[in-house]
Amino acid sequence: MKVRIAPSILASDFGRLAEQVVEAEEAGVDWIHVDVMDGHFVPNITIGPAITEAVRRATRLPVDVHLMIEAPDRYIQAFADAGADYLTVHQEACPHLHRTIQRIRAAGVRPGVALNPATPVEAAAPILPDIDLLLVMSVNPGFGGQAFIPSALATLTRARELLNACGGEDTALEVDGGIDATTAPGVAGAGADVLVAGSAIYGHPQGVAAGVSAIRTAVETPGG
Repeated sequence: MKVRIAPSILASDFGRLAEQVVEAEEAGVDWIHVDVMDGHFVPNITIGPAITEAVRRATRLPVDVHLMIEAPDRYIQAFADAGADYLTVHQEACPHLHRTIQRIRAAGVRPGVALNPATPVEAAAPILPDIDLLLVMSVNPGFGGQAFIPSALATLTRARELLNACGGEDTALEVDGGIDATTAPGVAGAGADVLVAGSAIYGHPQGVAAGVSAIRTAVETPGG
């Protein structure tokens, strides 16, 4: 199973965002992750479609947009127009989740569903055949730099079992929160194949390339 690395631009230097995106791409990352927060669903406000569009212009890699917002249906088309390749909404924010997923796909974007740490993965079981990405949060969403929640490992293991059972072997299983060279082997071993990392990449003391290399090496080294 190939593990993909998706640096979160939330941890980047926004004063030179395009340069930071290019730097990550040149370091060999696979996706670019965009965290969107509204100050309601989570206690932080970050960015919107305009920044997503700037990221799209800066890279040829898939742009992976994570909507941590209330009523995400209102913004599906705006993020589709901004160039999102993946658009992930929270199970907890969508009372009509099937409809939301259908709208994302109708906009020409690959749909994903995210689960907070306290949400059992079984809650997403009915929607798994309809999505291209399942995101397991390994911190409570809202801020970067938080510590990894160990119970996410069991959630990832169960998520991979449920995906395999419904024919979703090709569905991306993403993990976000506290991912670095120490936690990466465990989440990959539990079945995650897309690793979102923010401060471990953009805050690495030796630079972006060193941060990417540290995670890649940790995942690919036998025995972790």
